[in-house]
Amino acid sequence: MATAKTTATGERQPLRWRRNLALLVLVLALGTVAYFWARMRESALTSSAYAAQTACLCRFAAGRSLQACEGDPGITRPWVTFDEDPSTHSITAGVPGVASQTARWSRESGCMLEPWRD
Repeated sequence: MATAKTTATGERQPLRWRRNLALLVLVLALGTVAYFWARMRESALTSSAYAAQTACLCRFAAGRSLQACEGDPGITRPWVTFDEDPSTHSITAGVPGVASQTARWSRESGCMLEPWRD
């Protein structure tokens, strides 16, 4: 039966394998996120741009409410959030903490995406 080692004063030393295993899992998780970060960010930016453009057209060209537009197929993504600015006729769609994109409405050009920021 394995027991924890004791020091010269009789105190028990903690089992280090648990700490080492936790550190290994943490390092592997961080490495995985770092490896896939560029792909995740590109996917989030693309999804945000598509959602902003589509929601802008739905809201300002079709004249529907943003809440009604959010239920349309192609716009709804569980990770994409929307924000409307009625004063500038713009819709911002984004993945919190990763990417966001804004589309602005004008009668002359319709819904135009703002330039991507890197």
